[in-house]
Amino acid sequence: MSTLKRFLKDTIIYGIAAVLPRAINIILVKLHTNSLSSDKYAENTIYFVYAAYFNALLTYGMETAFFRFFTKEKNKGKVISTSFISILFTTLLFLIITLYYSESIASFLGFTNPLYFQILILVTVFDTLVVIPYAYLRVSNRPIKFAFFKILNISIYAFFNLYFLAYIPYALKNKKYVPQLILDHFDQNVLVVYIFIASLIASATTFILLLPIVLKLKWSFDKKLLYKMLNYGLPILISSIAYVTNENLDKLLIDKYLGKEQMGIYAASYKLGVFMTLFILAFRLGAEPFFFNKANDKNAKEIYAKILVWFTIIGTFFMLIIIVFIDNFANILLGKEEYFQALFIVPIILLANLFLGIYYNLSVWFKLTDKTKYGMYFSLVGAIITIWINIVFIPKIGFMASAIATLSAYFFMTIASYYYGKKHYTIPYNIKKIFTYIMLSIGLSYFSFTIFRGNIILSIVFVFGFVGFTLWNEKNEIKQILKNGN
Repeated sequence: MSTLKRFLKDTIIYGIAAVLPRAINIILVKLHTNSLSSDKYAENTIYFVYAAYFNALLTYGMETAFFRFFTKEKNKGKVISTSFISILFTTLLFLIITLYYSESIASFLGFTNPLYFQILILVTVFDTLVVIPYAYLRVSNRPIKFAFFKILNISIYAFFNLYFLAYIPYALKNKKYVPQLILDHFDQNVLVVYIFIASLIASATTFILLLPIVLKLKWSFDKKLLYKMLNYGLPILISSIAYVTNENLDKLLIDKYLGKEQMGIYAASYKLGVFMTLFILAFRLGAEPFFFNKANDKNAKEIYAKILVWFTIIGTFFMLIIIVFIDNFANILLGKEEYFQALFIVPIILLANLFLGIYYNLSVWFKLTDKTKYGMYFSLVGAIITIWINIVFIPKIGFMASAIATLSAYFFMTIASYYYGKKHYTIPYNIKKIFTYIMLSIGLSYFSFTIFRGNIILSIVFVFGFVGFTLWNEKNEIKQILKNGN
């Protein structure tokens, strides 16, 4: 199978692994918003914000380092076992310390109930310990098995969400059967805790099922290899924390300046940007091991350039679709009208995520040249931009400040990575073509959102117009891909 076709095939499978779980999560948003008041939804948001920070901290760039050294080292088993043992040790240390001081830490972080934080600790531990098994499935070209475990995880999570938040309240109201153990402990006043319990059940089950992937290997620990992996990965840790800050600090600051209710409204509308996030995630799952595996090919740079063009085309198309039909998506996904107040941030968030995806494409240069410190620098400056704009402008213009901060941070990171990439690892990106698709999508989205909002006929015209332009502009490239995949 040709290089580009193989990449597209794997990305589609990874896309299913990314899209289906997130799609189920999107469906659950309506269950959560219908079951929880906006202040309780904010509690749910805070929980997952800190989960993102802990996951970034506990993996400390080891996943990307794993990909890099798995393709470099002859002894693949040593790379797997060394990275897993390292993560296992630090994760168990984290578990012991945080559980011992859980009440104090929970109070400091703003959790209203220490139990929420204790569940978060356990979920984080299980999710961290499956990072290397998942990475091994990706780098060894087993996307179907990877997708199976991802889909199983979200299926378990969704089942228990429906059971705790929908079935049990219904059963109690209509005097249906409920197991006595659950009946004795169920509290409808704190439904949010059952979302966390569902997450714990799903994460623990996935960990148990993935563990044999590591256990069946011959374990060996190489200190020198670990040192090299840490040296490569620690800048990525800083980048990851900065990324989590860019994605989540706005919610914590809105909570601080505007209150939990406003934060819940903002967080729910922010979820509409998840479609772009899904596309980016699917791309990353397929692209990261692909970029490392193809780094030594003669035409690697040309392939990377083509991939960025098609990423931009598909990304701008998704952005246009969501914006022209934004009210339809909001009605389907958000449910309560109180959550519609922040819809005006969605176009900005979508554009921000598009630039984030372009940045991920561009980041190949510092990952392949072992200059991950540049990624750290870009992410840190992006985080500083996010923090400054949020702190200064949330009290003045509310939600809009957070959306602008996210866009500003990712736009800077994209431009900076492109500029320095030209100096260290030149890739012949077609900037004119990329810019054309971005501006076309922005223009059509602007007219749809501000002037013709709700006009279904014009919305469809805009979408087909974009598709028609793409087919005309890329006709030769499409023919070549269909012919030989290169």
